[in-house]
Amino acid sequence: MSEFEPKIVAFVCNWCTYAGADLTGTSRIKYSANVRIVRFPCTGRIDYMLLTKAFASGADGIIVSGCHPNDCHYTSGNFYARRRWMVFKKICDFMGIDTRRIVFSWVSAAEGGKWAEIVNSTNEEIKKLGPYESYHKLSTQDILA
Repeated sequence: MSEFEPKIVAFVCNWCTYAGADLTGTSRIKYSANVRIVRFPCTGRIDYMLLTKAFASGADGIIVSGCHPNDCHYTSGNFYARRRWMVFKKICDFMGIDTRRIVFSWVSAAEGGKWAEIVNSTNEEIKKLGPYESYHKLSTQDILA
């Protein structure tokens, strides 16, 4: 039997984290290859319902990453994302979604090494938690009851 390889989806901003992930590759820094990146203009544009959709589609973990506070190319998009995250976290707790499976971080375009650390640490944490099957056990009737 092979070792569990988690499916991780990363929702990243175009200007900082995506560029940092690109720097990781061009610098030949090794990190887990089981992360699929979805690029957004800004983390402030991420609809957090996409995170629940990622879990429903089989993701075991999620990374949301953007520019550092006060470095957003759209002035305050990352502050909106952070505020939304605080509300979404409460919704996750209500729905029974384990928030340890979601990592929220700030990575600049010059921090390729930090991106590799975040990906590797998230991968190890998700491996410890195991496959995420609880989301599939939730049904509409359970939520509405």
